[in-house]
Amino acid sequence: MSGPQSAAPGSGMQMPGMLASLGRAELLMAAGAALVVIVDVLFSVFGPYGFSNVAWAAAVFVLLLIFVNSRMLGFSATTTRSLLLMLGLFAGIALVLVGVYHLLGTDPGDAATIGPADALRGRSMVCRQADVVPVEAVVRGYLAGSGWKEYRDKGAVCGVALPAGLRESDRLPEPIFTPATKEEGGAHDVNISFDDMVDHLAAVAWLPASVAGPVAEAIRDHAFRLYSYGSAVAARVGILLADTKFEFGFVRGEGGDGSHPDTLTLVDEALTPDSSRFWDAAAYEPGRAQASYDKQFVRDWLEAHDWDKRPPGPELPEDVVDGTRARYVEAYERITGASFARYLEEDVIAR
Repeated sequence: MSGPQSAAPGSGMQMPGMLASLGRAELLMAAGAALVVIVDVLFSVFGPYGFSNVAWAAAVFVLLLIFVNSRMLGFSATTTRSLLLMLGLFAGIALVLVGVYHLLGTDPGDAATIGPADALRGRSMVCRQADVVPVEAVVRGYLAGSGWKEYRDKGAVCGVALPAGLRESDRLPEPIFTPATKEEGGAHDVNISFDDMVDHLAAVAWLPASVAGPVAEAIRDHAFRLYSYGSAVAARVGILLADTKFEFGFVRGEGGDGSHPDTLTLVDEALTPDSSRFWDAAAYEPGRAQASYDKQFVRDWLEAHDWDKRPPGPELPEDVVDGTRARYVEAYERITGASFARYLEEDVIAR
């Protein structure tokens, strides 16, 4: 190395004088800042489609370099472990920041032009405007609903072949991605294969056909990661996330003039009883339909009554409405550990 040199305490390696003048806390901050810069540059270069694999591979590489060099810089074993722990936490925070969501807030005052705050409290979201990708990104960890029906007929779900002999509600060997078209006008969504999803996106007028494949792959990757996270959170409180669906869209780049790339963003609700099947792990018994904390309770009532599934739908009896609400509230309080009543009053997720 050239320039001023100084020996690191307890090591035979020379390092630049600027680094020698820094304390361990400053070195830690510098390492974190370097990781931020690397992630930011990679995101800018590779854009929203190919970012995750490249950036996080680089982040892991940086962590390994820091681990090796921390010993060369004379850090004790305890300091090294602390450094890795802090950088691990930092990487987790960075992952949350990279996983962009359209939600800006839930304060009714921010949506006052729509209606009175009291009517909006606890039931409104203030969001970034996005062009919604017309595909529902469904991930299944268990065999239920339309997936179970398709498996019985074809031995596969959305083109994904599954082992023979599975029962209703069985846990799948690994989660599978089973997209569906996002139909309008009350029409039922149609389950499709991943290849069909690519073709479906290629026909979207505002989305360049050349990026249909990369966008589909990015959506699938994000959906798997979100399902894995949601499953882990629910499992800690004894709830199984059988399946769930996500929706994605593109938020216009800064300025909206095309000078900045649009960002693939998670939109709509996520991991709620309306978009997921939640089962009580203590009562789970494969081979039959499961009692659930979701709108399957309403579906079951509708299936038992004479309705052609065209609007207007039948009026739900009070016991079905109350039963559905009770299931949603229980799911909310078990998963978040928070009071639903307080959320409605104060718009906070807390006891």
